[in-house]
Amino acid sequence: MKKNEFPPGWDEERVQSVITHYEQQTEDEAVAEDEAAFADESSVLIEVPIELVPAVRELIAQHVAKNPSQMEQSS
Repeated sequence: MKKNEFPPGWDEERVQSVITHYEQQTEDEAVAEDEAAFADESSVLIEVPIELVPAVRELIAQHVAKNPSQMEQSS
């Protein structure tokens, strides 16, 4: 079996915490969380062709590496 690999700053405990959060969330809480995400003016949702996703992820990773405090504020 392959060992799980986590992104920087993530571990098994953090993953389990996120899973627990969403499993225990009510439908109303989920809707409120989604609405809050759409109202957040620090980011935007865009449609990206699937073949460009790896390039976009790389750009985001480069941005996070240069600006780690910005990602901490949004998570």
